[in-house]
Amino acid sequence: MKGVLLVNLGSPDSPTAKDVKPYLDEFLMDERVIDAPKWLRTLLVRGIILQTRPKKSAKAYAKIWWEEGSPLIVLSERFTEKVKAHTKMPVALGMRYGSMSIKKGLQQLKDQGVDEVLLVPLYPHYAMSSYETVVVKTMEVKEQSFPEMKLTTLPAFYKSPEYIKVLSESIAEGLKDFDYDHILFSYHGIPERHIRKSDPTRFHCKIDGSCCSVNSVAHHTCYRHQVYETTKLVKAELGLPEEKVSSSFQSRLAGDPWLKPYTDFEFERLAKEGKTKLAVVTAAFVSDCLETLEEIAMEGKEQFEEAGGEQYKHIPCLNDGEAWVKVMAKWLNEWEVSGVLPV
Repeated sequence: MKGVLLVNLGSPDSPTAKDVKPYLDEFLMDERVIDAPKWLRTLLVRGIILQTRPKKSAKAYAKIWWEEGSPLIVLSERFTEKVKAHTKMPVALGMRYGSMSIKKGLQQLKDQGVDEVLLVPLYPHYAMSSYETVVVKTMEVKEQSFPEMKLTTLPAFYKSPEYIKVLSESIAEGLKDFDYDHILFSYHGIPERHIRKSDPTRFHCKIDGSCCSVNSVAHHTCYRHQVYETTKLVKAELGLPEEKVSSSFQSRLAGDPWLKPYTDFEFERLAKEGKTKLAVVTAAFVSDCLETLEEIAMEGKEQFEEAGGEQYKHIPCLNDGEAWVKVMAKWLNEWEVSGVLPV
């Protein structure tokens, strides 16, 4: 029997330092998130970061927490339930980090008789620290606990025409009644070295402004190329003027060079250039979460207004919107019937 495992990032069980600390420990100790040698990662995470970060992060989570729980979890659960209504296959939800584990999701599928699983990382783009870590962790869990299961993975869907169409429609809806003078696509940042590490050719990705537009096999695993492609395709779908759209990268850590331009710097630059009405799209995520609701919708608004901006709008993620649910269900049903996956 075929079944589906949807996997998103995860969340602490509550917006308290007590629950945030083990969540951050699991997240930051992932070698694909902080790709330092284990001794150094342990020193950084457990010796330094976890001494102060849980309290700070707990305050941020408390600002966005819903009555039902973590927005990311609640939205992912709603999405899963809606997808279930459009397919005959069992569909389970797991998280890469936190108590709603991938193992629990696979166990749910096994209990329903599933022996062939389509893994769906809920990330449009390929990155070591998001898409890749979900795939690797799921394969590890499968080998250890469910060796009889067959596993297939949905590819990164950043340029799927159906995804681009539904994303564009969602953005157009969010822009209704907002007379913007600029749209900023803010993607989650990653260290530049992750781009080079993910390059199978070992020479194509130079991050020099041109390599992303030169065709290469490296683009299959190049986060930078893929996010710029998403922006380009949405711009074309909506007929947006070139000069009114740009892309940037948020959520960087200090120390190493991360992908540029940085979103917080762009808020200041755009405001000082006279862009007073800014719309921000967070297309690296399909579900609203801490990085979209607190960092962009709240902190970003403050940063833009402090720099001289006047009107600011964060466009929600796809979340559990009906059109997005139907696109995902279509992909799942096509895989069930014929093994076809979107490319």
